[in-house]
Amino acid sequence: MANPEQVPDPTAASNVGASTPPSEPAPPVGYGYAPNGAAIPVFPNGKPPLDATGNTVSDKSRLAAALLCWFLGFLGIHRFYVGKVGTGILMIVTLGGLGIWVLIDFIMILIGSFKDKAEEPLVNW
Repeated sequence: MANPEQVPDPTAASNVGASTPPSEPAPPVGYGYAPNGAAIPVFPNGKPPLDATGNTVSDKSRLAAALLCWFLGFLGIHRFYVGKVGTGILMIVTLGGLGIWVLIDFIMILIGSFKDKAEEPLVNW
């Protein structure tokens, strides 16, 4: 029978190198970590509210706007989605500028230059 004093203790200091390093604590809900280790707020999809240059971005989904524009663009539904109610109504009246306005908006959404009501670009898919 083994003596309890001879069994190595897994938490002993001699086993420090054998164990895996402790993981970093999880950020608070709704927050992520900046490269310097500071907690920053994030959108529900986990994306930060800033782009690579530090400018704020829209919390609206670019994918949702693209799909709305593709399927219901002639009604301006994508414009209502991003908060541009006035131009959404104009798109209903003109049937999306007879399709030209819809095409321009769709291309702008795909390349990431379409902006919401607060003039923040839709960059998060």
